[in-house]
Amino acid sequence: MSQEPPEKMMFQLTLRRRGISDQTILRTMEEVPRETFVTAADRGHAYRDSALGIACGQTISQPFVVAYMTEQLQLQKQHKVLEIGTGSGYQAAVLSRLCKHVLTMERYRTLADSARARLEKLGYDNIEVLLGDGFDIPAGAGDFDRIIVTAAMEQIPEQLLARLEPGGILLAPVGPHQGVQTLVRVTRTDAGFDRKALVDVRFVPALPGIAREL
Repeated sequence: MSQEPPEKMMFQLTLRRRGISDQTILRTMEEVPRETFVTAADRGHAYRDSALGIACGQTISQPFVVAYMTEQLQLQKQHKVLEIGTGSGYQAAVLSRLCKHVLTMERYRTLADSARARLEKLGYDNIEVLLGDGFDIPAGAGDFDRIIVTAAMEQIPEQLLARLEPGGILLAPVGPHQGVQTLVRVTRTDAGFDRKALVDVRFVPALPGIAREL
């Protein structure tokens, strides 16, 4: 009988200690197999509360950040969600257990293809992985109840805010590409957009266009 690594045993406790209180999110984080989304060399560290490197110079966010951002979205089962920055597909997998549909966009073909195959193998069939530019959302994709950006933006593009449904929430790390960003939550109200700064974070840069290589 294989024994779970200490990090897996501490996983829930660490999230609770750091302030994650939503029981549905805690249960979802437990059920989504994080070890499937990291490199083979990092499998033993998958449940450690730290970011890990993946292909194309990108990262899979630390579990606390994934849980915190998910909690801040205030997801409901009927929601349609846009994610910019698929990466390994882990954040999309967590979101998909809590909403109706996730469209996730990735500028690196290698990451998009591997995430799509990984999510299909796991049977997460309410996720669409799209190779594309997160600064140029296809018109046919419609509008979204929630938008989550998992890469640093120097500012939130107006065209992205325009894709939010009334009452919708957008979450993005905003700030310089090199250094510390602030996680910002934007809520679309009848009067416009209500912005709230949450916590300091560090994300890889959100870049326009589709990557020419990888």
